[in-house]
Amino acid sequence: MSFLIANVPPIRVYVKKEYLYDHQKGHGEYAEGHWVTVKSIQGRALYFETYIYESGALFDKLPISAFVSRTDNITENMKLEDLELWDAFSYNIAVLEKITAGTGKVKYYSSNRKWYYGKYLFTIDSGNPDKNIPITDFSEVPEQHKSFNILELDNGHFAAQPNNRCIFYDKSLSPSKMKFPDYKVSTMEYQVEATSKWTAGDTDDFFYEFKKDEQEGDIEKNE
Repeated sequence: MSFLIANVPPIRVYVKKEYLYDHQKGHGEYAEGHWVTVKSIQGRALYFETYIYESGALFDKLPISAFVSRTDNITENMKLEDLELWDAFSYNIAVLEKITAGTGKVKYYSSNRKWYYGKYLFTIDSGNPDKNIPITDFSEVPEQHKSFNILELDNGHFAAQPNNRCIFYDKSLSPSKMKFPDYKVSTMEYQVEATSKWTAGDTDDFFYEFKKDEQEGDIEKNE
């Protein structure tokens, strides 16, 4: 797990040039490049660093709304809040590709109440790797934690969406008529050691027998 910044796959992108000039000029123009890293600052949108070919610049701290996958036939000008639903949860992030999460085809339901289709690229997730540092975010709260699935949309934009806004397709596994997920958010913290009735602390044998915790047994009798 990385602190603040992590490498990402070198996805080819076009940067909207107004983002390169602090929105003062460059509107309607693009600069070709590829993503290099992603930066996670708690409470802010994800920031992407891009290597820009025409100038050799590494331009940092641009939101996902600054990028498109092509420069022609962009039929919709999407807002940042429609492309990324949540701000970053933590400074500590991991980047991975979910190899078996469908065949790449995905759709997500945007905050503007529209479905958008595209393909899955990779995922950014967060947590707290150092127990000596107080957890001041929701990255480890079951019902609040969200990951960011990075998607390349058919309309030319990119998006960062959590699992519970996405539906993934697999031609080999998905039926022709899929059920809509009506599941509930997981609120449980599952543990095995905190609830076990057995202990191995009374022996140093390599292949030990489990011994029932007598104290817990007494508690059960009293109940």
